Amino acid sequence: MPSDMTLEDYLAQGGVLTSPDNASPRYRAEVMRLMASFVDSELAGAAGFADIINDAPGVTERIAAARIVLEKNDHAGQVLKLMGEFGANTDRYANHHPWTDRLPRDADVGTDRTTSDMRLAVFNYPLDGWVDAVVMNLLMGRAVGVQLGEYTHISYQPLAEAFRRIGPVETRHAELADEGVADLIAKGEQKAVQASVDYWWPRVAQSFGSKGSKRTETLRSLGLRKSDNADLQAQWESETSELLDGHGLRVPA
Repeated sequence: MPSDMTLEDYLAQGGVLTSPDNASPRYRAEVMRLMASFVDSELAGAAGFADIINDAPGVTERIAAARIVLEKNDHAGQVLKLMGEFGANTDRYANHHPWTDRLPRDADVGTDRTTSDMRLAVFNYPLDGWVDAVVMNLLMGRAVGVQLGEYTHISYQPLAEAFRRIGPVETRHAELADEGVADLIAKGEQKAVQASVDYWWPRVAQSFGSKGSKRTETLRSLGLRKSDNADLQAQWESETSELLDGHGLRVPA
């Protein structure tokens, strides 16, 4: 960064940071918030999905589910390592939060997080068997793909590089779920799949956050966001609606 330029001006012009040493307190706080949300969501998501592995209908499905759990934990570990460079206690982190805790299935938490960790609100809801887990993994996997597409260009270079490594693996998770949905429908589970779509669609949609959030402008000024929440949600809705339509499924009103 040029010595005669403020950090805000440097970031506004597309500059990147490569070390926490150069970050302002506000920048550090926002990067840590972003990383904590990702790590907590990956750990909570993996913990919930791990409980479903034994519900899988066959060995192939169990292997795929176990791989997803393994890789989500690995992704959390990659970003947690970067949090350690910002001062987070990484040794304590993984066992500090109740990752398997869930609220009642009919709870309405909106976009709120729990007080115990920074997971996205959607990971507060429990899975209800194999069909439900596959559908949730499809809808949320597509949402993660949209969000990571945004995060691969953020101004903190080590984190952007981590997200670029993670992105293709998360894309494959959504592809596996898409294959799983096709298999379930072929086996006559269309009604159960549609019921899960109806349940998860609005909850995954809320994971994009509030429309018109004032924080977006702050994040944009720091080079940590480009698109609005509403634009990202619209992208997800368009792409995922087309995918569901291909399975003969409908988006809930």
